[in-house]
Amino acid sequence: MKSLFLSAALPVLILAACPALALAPTDPAVASATTPPPHFPRDLTPEGVKAADDHLALEEVDGVEARAFVAASNEKALAALTGDRRYEPFRQQAEAILTATDRIPGVSFLGEGLGNFWQDAANPKGVWRRTTLDSYRTAQPQWETLLDIDALAKAEGRDWVFKGANCLAPDETRCLINLSDGGKDAVTVREFDLTTKRFVDGGFVIPEGKHRLTWLDRDTLLIATDFGPGTMTESGYPFIVKSLKRGHPLAHATEVYRGQQSDGGYGVSPMVFRDKAGAVEAVLFSRPLDTYRSETWALGADGKPHKLNLPERVAVEGVMAGRLVFSPEQDWTLRGVDYKAGSLVSLPFAALEPTVGMTPVAPNGPSPVIFSPGPRQSLQNVTVFSGSIVAVIADNVVGTLKRFTPSANGWTVTELAVPANSAVGLGDSSKSKGQVFVSTQGFLTPPTLSLADVATAALTELKSAPAKFDAATHVVEQFEATSTDGTKIPYFVTRPKDLAMDGTGPTILFGYGGFQASFPPAYKPEMGKLWLENGGVFVQANIRGGGEFGPAWHQAALRENRQRAFDDFAAVARDLEQRGITSPRHLGIYGRSNGGVLTSVSITQHPELFNAAVIESPLIDMLRYQDLPAGASWIGEYGDPRIPADAEFIARYSAYQQLRPEVKYPRVYITTNTRDDRVHPGHARKFAARLGDQGHDHLYFEDTAGGHSNDADPVANARRWARHYVYLSQQLMD
Repeated sequence: MKSLFLSAALPVLILAACPALALAPTDPAVASATTPPPHFPRDLTPEGVKAADDHLALEEVDGVEARAFVAASNEKALAALTGDRRYEPFRQQAEAILTATDRIPGVSFLGEGLGNFWQDAANPKGVWRRTTLDSYRTAQPQWETLLDIDALAKAEGRDWVFKGANCLAPDETRCLINLSDGGKDAVTVREFDLTTKRFVDGGFVIPEGKHRLTWLDRDTLLIATDFGPGTMTESGYPFIVKSLKRGHPLAHATEVYRGQQSDGGYGVSPMVFRDKAGAVEAVLFSRPLDTYRSETWALGADGKPHKLNLPERVAVEGVMAGRLVFSPEQDWTLRGVDYKAGSLVSLPFAALEPTVGMTPVAPNGPSPVIFSPGPRQSLQNVTVFSGSIVAVIADNVVGTLKRFTPSANGWTVTELAVPANSAVGLGDSSKSKGQVFVSTQGFLTPPTLSLADVATAALTELKSAPAKFDAATHVVEQFEATSTDGTKIPYFVTRPKDLAMDGTGPTILFGYGGFQASFPPAYKPEMGKLWLENGGVFVQANIRGGGEFGPAWHQAALRENRQRAFDDFAAVARDLEQRGITSPRHLGIYGRSNGGVLTSVSITQHPELFNAAVIESPLIDMLRYQDLPAGASWIGEYGDPRIPADAEFIARYSAYQQLRPEVKYPRVYITTNTRDDRVHPGHARKFAARLGDQGHDHLYFEDTAGGHSNDADPVANARRWARHYVYLSQQLMD
């Protein structure tokens, strides 16, 4: 497989019995903190939460009231932002960066060549194309167009957005093309023939949905999708995998694995692992129990699935020589042997489930433990080859690259030289060629793309992106803040070299803190051009909830411990002030998606620390998030508000319910997308409406296309970034 891929009855909780629920525990200075906010639910049952919500109509994506609210809000926001003298220069600069033809074309192995999806001003929807490796090495590669998405969208009258291709090994001439209408996560899948460069007549066509599918062989797909009533989970994801033969309708697919309708997470996923010749080594099914816990099943020689004896928190990385390579994300014991959370492990299938019918390695195989992290290390990316493994290991949030090769005495580790203080990422790989693409970058260092030869551990540079802003004026530093419980929180500061440490530095503080997502140093060209070149400071906080220090760093801020992430973020803000880098008047925050939880809570808990907040594509109403698609899939991260104990700790921070009319909040900018089918636009709409109800100045803008990823159109994306930086300049520089 080759893929190109651009998350019983309950007793009533009466507020009078639990008055502390209304309090933001870290904001005792608010004079009225002993009384609940005006829209805090009288009880925390789903019914009570719903009864206290006066903006439910805004949850109707295309409802009449919602459309009117969006139109009026957009008019106000655009007048304030696009009317600013900086908007048009910012927009032009951002568009020049996002559509530049001198940026590195990201590539994947595609048969004997390389595939790339490319967007620019002439092709805003993009073209899927290919070239040879030799041509790619040149300054002007010769590209062959495979599929023109702009032309396809025009011909079919659809707002098609390319969401990747999945091509069948070993020849990779038949591909499954994912097309999204308007940028949604849901896609339509069509079979495409690279030899004719046409969609296959009578080929596989899967109607729009949030599918989980892969090739089994040239005439068979393994697919989890909506098979009709009763086949989707509460989160709107599939829990049944079927085998679909060529020429057969979806209704005739044969079931091969079934989870349960009550399953959480993102839906059951089939996984087919192949050797370097393309032969199937193993077929696995991941059945999510919630956001992070799952069961792993293997399809045995008997044609039936068998459950593997793996931890519930696990990342499966690949198959090598009859052994499963995986990372337990919890401390785990198997047959008296302890395995550390965040380690990399290789075990024969026979040791995990003796009946699966797969051939185990000889008893004298390599040691099971490939890598075990130190206290400030974490496993970030892993690529499994036929005879070795390449992995990115983060060390205090910066990347290192290592090759692990089995030997009689364990695993031999070889360092691959990469630039210091950089983010290191693994791209697409080829088992048959023994090669993997490697990217490196830093806050002030443009990306470089190299090709690693696994056999020799040699790294050959292929492309280096030109600078998009003047980095000579700034310097990068790493500091630590001390959080409420004493934990040291690392963060990066990119600031002018001559910054006066008098608290006047206009500063953007970025954070995420969830879903075990790591944020190492990364080149952000639009930020550099629109912000750093104008004298701004950019700060990236590696707070708990992320994956910078492995599973434990993430799990420290799950569920009832979510407040730790908010405390970490506030601690970084205070540390910046203590160092004289900035002050509340000049400090703004930015976060999107889960980062919208962080930024909305930060504003309600600590309005005194900030003067700006860009709250983008956010979760905000955390007492109803499970009822807004696809919120229920995240219960493992946040907890379930339908359970009284969970509702209690969620209510303590949920920003939508914690807003108070008497508190002075900064003028915030909330923005989302109508076609976001990952984080419902109702979150952002309702928060903006309640701010307005309470008399708080704010801006709200909702784009009408692009989806959650904002990757549908680089020209539209340039407008998005221009709005962001105009707002931040108004709040922090003016």
